[in-house]
Amino acid sequence: MSGLNVTQLDHCSVLITDLAKARAFYVGVLGLKEIPKPKTFDFVALWFRLGDGQTLHLLQKPHPDTRSPRHFALRVPDIGAAREHFRTRSIEIQETGPIPHCDRFFVSDPDGNRIEIIQWLEPYDPTISGAGQFDT
Repeated sequence: MSGLNVTQLDHCSVLITDLAKARAFYVGVLGLKEIPKPKTFDFVALWFRLGDGQTLHLLQKPHPDTRSPRHFALRVPDIGAAREHFRTRSIEIQETGPIPHCDRFFVSDPDGNRIEIIQWLEPYDPTISGAGQFDT
């Protein structure tokens, strides 16, 4: 076999400025499980288990990242319940354009990092739902 053979996304890192606010959002609102960061780190970071060996890393910096369309996505089994979860906590939901066979929306953490919440109603099939060509 040739090539790199990537099998899955291992982790994603985002910048945060306030440890307490970030922890309250990622644990209290998103319900993620915090895990210890490596002992060798000499900087402030929070690590969260996302399941199946994947993690989310929050890196504390003095300034938030520039607001942009960059994001990571969290898959949920019930998008309706997810919308209600954020509405009951008065967290703004940003609706977005459709993707065939899925429902999704965005929320932002206290530092403005965008998080996509997504439920695939059917597995993505580029032969049916794709544009049929690659961007050039």
